[in-house]
Amino acid sequence: MDDQQRLSQRFEEHRAHLHAVAYRMLGSPAEADDAVQETWLRISRAGDEGIENTRAWLTTIVARVCLNALRARAGRREEPFDGHLSDPVVSPQSAGDPADAVLLADSVGVALLVVLDTLTPDERLAFVLHDVFALPFEQIAAVLERTPAAARQLASRARRRVRGAANRTPDSLERQREVVDAFFQAARGGDMDRLIALLHPGVVLRSDFGATRPDIPALLRGAQAVARSALMGAALPATRLHPVLVNGAAGVVVTARGRPFVIMGFDVSGGRIAAIDAIGGADRVRRLAGRVIAA
Repeated sequence: MDDQQRLSQRFEEHRAHLHAVAYRMLGSPAEADDAVQETWLRISRAGDEGIENTRAWLTTIVARVCLNALRARAGRREEPFDGHLSDPVVSPQSAGDPADAVLLADSVGVALLVVLDTLTPDERLAFVLHDVFALPFEQIAAVLERTPAAARQLASRARRRVRGAANRTPDSLERQREVVDAFFQAARGGDMDRLIALLHPGVVLRSDFGATRPDIPALLRGAQAVARSALMGAALPATRLHPVLVNGAAGVVVTARGRPFVIMGFDVSGGRIAAIDAIGGADRVRRLAGRVIAA
């Protein structure tokens, strides 16, 4: 076995871990794939001579790749939520396929992804690497080119924001599905009162339909506004709901006349819907969910 083959073998042993790091950093399976590929290109050119801890070395490299991507992304945005939602992991409701299990292991909740998107790139890296992957601050500081104390402060600041947004405990998956099904039944039945009863008073509906989005707000707040939107959506002709898991939680893929239309992920707690994320665009929905709804 030559050096390049040995290096490739070592890299493949850690690929799943690198994808998990990149997904939590970037919030997109496709971008995570790109980051892992960029990591391989970098190490294939540099080699691993003198490297003792391969996992730590590779984690540092993929983290730097992701940090660069996050900083470039931050330069293109001015608002915490500007109508962009990260790509979710869409899996069959049973999640029985081993491939789906790997995806779910890489996923985080819809709500957490949105919170992570509000952090600065440096805060996000410090929080993810330390709180999710238990990397020491000395290693994180090297990636950020800061002191360990500064890295610790970044992670602490991010942790406070994440905890502040994650003070709800999700219902069981079975209960989530019951609530989501009831939500769509009420919408299709035109039952405004039932819809409002199923929605948390402070419910948030975030939607991302890309450049060709319909003339609707990217963000709606409150049970009344979200219920009215649900009633309008239920009036669309020839639509069908496909129950799926969206980042491990109850969700649906909606097809219109047999074609992918929208992915909806739900945050359900205490028997009520606290948040809904809707991702549209035929090409994007087909890419993210085509395999699942075709199964």
